Amino acid sequence: MTRLPQDPTLAADLARTIRDVADFPKPGIGFKDITPVLLDGALFRRTTDALAAAFRDAGVTHVLGIESRGFIFGAPVAQALGVGFVPLRKPGKLPHRRVTERYDLEYGSDALEVHSDAIGAGARALIIDDVLATGGTAAAAVRLVERCGAGLAGVGVVIDLGFLPWRERLKGCTVETLVSF
Repeated sequence: MTRLPQDPTLAADLARTIRDVADFPKPGIGFKDITPVLLDGALFRRTTDALAAAFRDAGVTHVLGIESRGFIFGAPVAQALGVGFVPLRKPGKLPHRRVTERYDLEYGSDALEVHSDAIGAGARALIIDDVLATGGTAAAAVRLVERCGAGLAGVGVVIDLGFLPWRERLKGCTVETLVSF
């Protein structure tokens, strides 16, 4: 679902600004580059404000950003909501006790990790990332939240690739996206 709570022109501005890069990270894949959004301070702010606004009344206690572009959007969303930020990292990046969740990608497999004491019972987590494609990474993040005993407020992303099957993997989750391709 797409909801633009405060800024009805945001989707059009994002669509116009996001850059397409062909054959990255491998041949046949079309990459959506958010760098031009980050270079436009006002658009970057509108983007993070819209993500925060979509979940302002969801009881969020923690924002979880998926490495690495989820860090870029997730940290300002956490600040806007007045809650803590939790990085979901690739394996081998976190120094303390961790919970690991493995998942498959369209071109391989990977894993996400979170510190075991970062979220727990009573927490209500919002997962933030830049793009939803197949939904594998976001679904792994949802499973991490569940394994840590926390509740899920939802998943917020800037871009959804509507032609890919992410909806099936995130069935039952509240998902807010800002622009769809």
